[in-house]
Parts: sequence; structure tokens; C-alpha cells
Amino acid sequence: MNQHVFPPNRPQEQEGPPPAINLPGVIVILAAVMTGIHVLQEYVFSGETNLEIMELFAFWPVRYLPDVFASGRVAGGIYADIWTFVTYGFLHGGWAHLFLNLMWMAAFGSAVVWRFGTSRFLILSGLCTVAGAALHLLTHYGEPVPIIGASAAVSGQMAAATRFVFELGAPLGAVRLQDRSAFFIPAPPLLQSLRNSRVLGMVLAWFGINFLFAFIPGLIGGQEGVSIAWEAHVGGFLAGLLLFPLLDPVPVRR
Repeated sequence: MNQHVFPPNRPQEQEGPPPAINLPGVIVILAAVMTGIHVLQEYVFSGETNLEIMELFAFWPVRYLPDVFASGRVAGGIYADIWTFVTYGFLHGGWAHLFLNLMWMAAFGSAVVWRFGTSRFLILSGLCTVAGAALHLLTHYGEPVPIIGASAAVSGQMAAATRFVFELGAPLGAVRLQDRSAFFIPAPPLLQSLRNSRVLGMVLAWFGINFLFAFIPGLIGGQEGVSIAWEAHVGGFLAGLLLFPLLDPVPVRR
């Protein structure tokens, strides 16, 4: 049993104190960076500077209209067309939006860090952020309204955590191991995992709550004229579900 719980090639970043006591360092750093950016925007930068930040780092679907893209006259040019697929995740529309994302990142992102290690966690988060922007672009192509927020990355972290935290012996399982081995319980394939009523209930509840964003504007506090799109959440969540087995260092349960 122990050789399944502690695979010999698990990442070195998983060494350290139990996650129930301390947050992983990468979670603390990300929270500090996002909070610092928001503090600067709220209390230090001028309105003009904040507008420039939005133009350069928020994700704008209008950038990808053929005539706009070809003109090269938008802020940041073709480089911003690329980096904004990720950088929008570091900006937030208000304190409520920021704190909600950080709360869920601490809860579910931490579990993924303890299992994946820092490098794999950052890769997962980055890809989920890109997936969120891509799905939003597909559904809002050409719109001149930006999106911001870490919600796509956090959604992907929640999806990845859902793949293992409800298994027997895992952190939220009916029976939990009382040490860090709880975070290394082998996960079943996705379709088998969805037969677990707790996993299926979590996934259905998540989609139900997020679809409310489509019908109840302003459910999360934000700045006027800034859209925090539920489609980006869905893109990140689906990416987290599908990318999990590609990044999971623990052998799959047969």
C-alpha cells in the first residue's frame, strides 16, 4: 500500500509541513502578488494608469477581429495579444472578487500543490487560465469588453482537486488518512470518478452555481464596464478535469 501512496518520483516540492497547518509557499506568493497589484490599482495608481494597465493586461476579445489584429495599433501589439491570455488572471474587479478567488485557491489549490508540487501546479494553473480566455473568446468574439480575474485558474484547481480529494483515505473522503499520505491516494479515471456521488454532486453544484453568473449580473462585485465571465470559469474547470491525469505524479488507480 505504501508504495502506491508514496510514489518514488513524486516532486520534491511536496516535502514540508502538513497542509492542514500551513498553506504552500506558492499559494502565499500568488496571493501576495494579486493582493499587491490590487492595492496599487486601488490606492496608488491614477485612473489613467489603471486604464493603461487594463488595455495592456486584461483580456479583450475585440483584439482578435481581423482588422484590429492586422492594424497592430492596439496597446501592446501582437505581444499583448499573446500575454493577455495569462495576465488577465492577475487583475481583479474589486475586493470581493479578489478575496473569493483567494479563498477558493487556498482551499483547493493547496490540495493540488501538495499532490503536484509547485512546478506542475503552476503549469496547470497557467493552462487553465489560457483555456478560460479561449472559451470566452469563442463565445464573445469581437466584443470590446475585457475580462479579468483568477477565476479560470481557480476553477481548474478545483476541478483537479475534485479528481482525488473525495477518494477513500483522501482529504475529503469518508475515511481520511491522518498524514500527508491522504494527498497521494491514487485517483481513478475520470468516468469512473464521476460514479462517486460526492464527485458528481460537486461537479453539478459547481456548474449550477456558475451558470447563475449568466443570469444574475453583478453576483460578484466588480468595476463598471468590466465583465467577469462565467464562460472563462467553465473553460478553466474543464481544462482542470482533462489535464489532471497528464500532470498527476501519482499512478492512476486501476
